[in-house]
Amino acid sequence: MRIEDARLYLVIGPRPEVVEAALRGGVDVVQLRVKDAADDDLLDAARDFRRLCSAHDALFVVNDSPELAARAGADGVHVGRGDASVAEARRIGGEGMIVGLSASTAAELRDVAGADYVGVGPVFSTPTKPDGEAAGLELVAEAAQVVRVPWFAIGGIDAATLGVVQAAGATRVAVVRAIADALDPAAAARALRDRLVAR
Repeated sequence: MRIEDARLYLVIGPRPEVVEAALRGGVDVVQLRVKDAADDDLLDAARDFRRLCSAHDALFVVNDSPELAARAGADGVHVGRGDASVAEARRIGGEGMIVGLSASTAAELRDVAGADYVGVGPVFSTPTKPDGEAAGLELVAEAAQVVRVPWFAIGGIDAATLGVVQAAGATRVAVVRAIADALDPAAAARALRDRLVAR
């Protein structure tokens, strides 16, 4: 799996049973995102995710920490605007590491030099980013015009909102609750991915 080929990206905490089901459903990229945990616990979770993603030919990304990504053998790291720079993340992780970058404004969409992919959003308001103002579908449409690397719309996207996000120009999405909170994560992932590859 290459980032260019990916369509469905899952952001989740250390819930390996959900990750395994989501991967069976067709998730292409899994990001481990944990804000408060001991380093050893994070490394254990990251190694679990690495094993699961390898078994399903999916990409594994760590949020915020290029050091943890390198130690866990992750495929990539995702950095926000307040984290390590793209150049710093690549220096720590090595030239082969995928580096993703967040963009939440039109100006940030134009400032993604060096990133291998971009997370665009939050498109809609979401409890996972309570302080982040929703960027709206306008940012999705703007990304479709100006971003020249693979990009994933993120933020409040689920089965009900996927259609309007696609209509605005997104061909890839990242989700959290749409899969993590589903009664059947595999089925939820499969339904989303089928719609993404059908376009």
